[in-house]
Amino acid sequence: MPGHERNPHELYYLKAQRELEKMERQEKGLKRRLRLCVATCNRADYSKLAPIMFGIKSQSDVFDLEVVVLGSHLIDDYGNTFHMIEQDEFDIGSKLHTIVRGEDEAAMVESVGLALVKLPDVLQRLAPDILLIHGDRFDALALATAAALMNIRILHLEGGEVSGTIDDSIRHAISKLAHYHAVCTRSAERNLISMCEDHSRILLAGCPSYDKLLTAHQRDDYADVLQSWLGDHVKEQDYIVALQHPVTTDIQNSIKIYELMLDALISFNKRTLILYPNIDAGSKEMVRVMRRKGIEQHTNFRAVKHVPFDQFIQLVAHAGCMIGNSSCGVREAGAFGTPVINLGSRQTGRETGENVLHVRDADTHNKIYHALKLQFGKRYPCSKIYGDGNAVQRILKFLQSIDLSEPLQKKFCFPPVKECISQDIDHILETQSALAVDLGGTNLRVAIISMKGKMVKKYIQLNPKTFEERIELILTMCKQAIADAVHLNCRILGVGVSTGGRVNPQEGVVLHSTKLINEWSSVDIRTPLSSALHLPVWVDNDGNCAALAERKFGHGIGVENFVTIITGTGIGGGIIQHNELIHGSTFCAAELGHIVVSLEGPECMCGSHGCIEAYSSGLALQREAKRLHDDDLLVVEGMTLNNKEQVNAIHLINAASHGNSKAESILNTAGTALGLGIMNILHMVNPSLVVLSGVLAGHYENPVRRVIRQHALLSAQETKVMVSELEDPALLGAASMVLDYTTRRTY
Repeated sequence: MPGHERNPHELYYLKAQRELEKMERQEKGLKRRLRLCVATCNRADYSKLAPIMFGIKSQSDVFDLEVVVLGSHLIDDYGNTFHMIEQDEFDIGSKLHTIVRGEDEAAMVESVGLALVKLPDVLQRLAPDILLIHGDRFDALALATAAALMNIRILHLEGGEVSGTIDDSIRHAISKLAHYHAVCTRSAERNLISMCEDHSRILLAGCPSYDKLLTAHQRDDYADVLQSWLGDHVKEQDYIVALQHPVTTDIQNSIKIYELMLDALISFNKRTLILYPNIDAGSKEMVRVMRRKGIEQHTNFRAVKHVPFDQFIQLVAHAGCMIGNSSCGVREAGAFGTPVINLGSRQTGRETGENVLHVRDADTHNKIYHALKLQFGKRYPCSKIYGDGNAVQRILKFLQSIDLSEPLQKKFCFPPVKECISQDIDHILETQSALAVDLGGTNLRVAIISMKGKMVKKYIQLNPKTFEERIELILTMCKQAIADAVHLNCRILGVGVSTGGRVNPQEGVVLHSTKLINEWSSVDIRTPLSSALHLPVWVDNDGNCAALAERKFGHGIGVENFVTIITGTGIGGGIIQHNELIHGSTFCAAELGHIVVSLEGPECMCGSHGCIEAYSSGLALQREAKRLHDDDLLVVEGMTLNNKEQVNAIHLINAASHGNSKAESILNTAGTALGLGIMNILHMVNPSLVVLSGVLAGHYENPVRRVIRQHALLSAQETKVMVSELEDPALLGAASMVLDYTTRRTY
């Protein structure tokens, strides 16, 4: 503001002048007056600060008062409420325009920044002994930050309270910056002590506004006040006062509640005085809702930006009901026994009298309308939870007791704690564990896996055929594992699930399953598991889990780009690119088993022909082994095969090792098909490493290397091909989803 900037020479002169005045007073034997600065940001905090300011002004021989005005006080849309400070005959020493318009989250942050830019000059010029700050507004946070950094003592009013929104965080942050506290309730005092504040610096004063409330509502002129704001025909207890503010941590829901409140008030059909919301993020949208519903022109409504506090308490005291989420409803209205309907979460945690009816989940117009029918016109006993009318005199006495010679650095009173027993880092890592679940075509497996990848305990059952039985069995096995984890000294951080099929890991849903798992498409796994086990749950495809296992525990440690191929009943895999798992736009990236290597090849389970899986999977090899066995071409000299034994891929591999040329040819074709598919992957994503995983990995290692060496581009021929050394990649990968996230890695 023009006139508020001071150059260094002028500041030096002012400081010298004050020192001279100090010396003169000392020479005359006079005690120096305590220089107090009261900073007010909006109409609400002024209602609490004004009684203190009047008290300070009345003791001018003891106190020297400076007033700083900032925030919404200076905005026309919010009533230019600095005028009421002038009408109360206080000299405003500084007016700081600190609000950046926009009424959204960014504007709030920018407003704090602008205040921090402007405040140092004012505080340096005023040089107060103590700065008085009220409440939990973002402007007040800027005041506290600037004063604390400039070594100015802070008295914080109404700290220690709980209201359930971002205001809590701001209020507690100001309390930590403040040197002294004047609280309203015993509960708030206990909260500050729990926050390690020095008990000797906490004053249980009560709310300063109660000093006026307990007598002001008995004035005889209340009828004139009602008439001036609501019209000639409005009677006592036959109107409503509405005041709803945005909740900055849940803006959209607070706008929805505001709209429902307006609908309920319109339906209730009573004369209503409605005040515009404060300047928090979301207020602009709330005003738009008000205007869209025609509230400003509605015959039942009177919409106003500001009501002087003396008149406002008259209106609240004689109202049939107050509705909204203003702190006035849960605090000041109790002094009159006025019935209140508190909407939403903004005042969650506040102490309230029996006059307050909470509608926290205000999700329907009918619910709010019903609350109005219950509360309107009632009268409750007056409550003095927040004060007894003597707060100001206590605060002034407390201010006089402050010793300015004591060290400025505040001390925190930490509670005694049990002496920490040092632990070895390996012990800590091993006790933090994940619950891993693997859903295979045949078996359902659950394991407790430590941070190091140690399989602490494993559980195996046959995978049920129906969805209900499968979920029930998963929960039974997980609950057993959680119970066992206590005795095994393992702390379960979450549940990771590996399953076949296409998975949406963001939602924890199996979109399409393989044919090996029945009733497993469009299945939400996360919700039932998380709800029953009370743990976070991650879900992904088994091929992706194998890649994650290699990244955390296997050959992929420290490798930025690599591919994992699972060779088992089917063929799958996962791709790690720039250290991140690739899912694709529809979550079907790395379906490596369905890369086509021959248009004339055998039919695959997916319905196509010539997929890698149709040549190289365990099922494909089993099919070929059965064909040879049916033609009596499988068993050769040195082999034995029990007639009751089911022919599988292992028999084909055994036959080849005993010199069966037809078995060798089939395995050579399978290895070549897999090698060609991997070569295509090398040409597409150019990894530096290929990890072969699964029961057939060892048999395919050399054929894959041969195909890459003979057919790949020169730049890809040196790509490393390694066989996984992990015991159980699906379970380890499921565990890694939990362990990586809970140890602050990104998944």
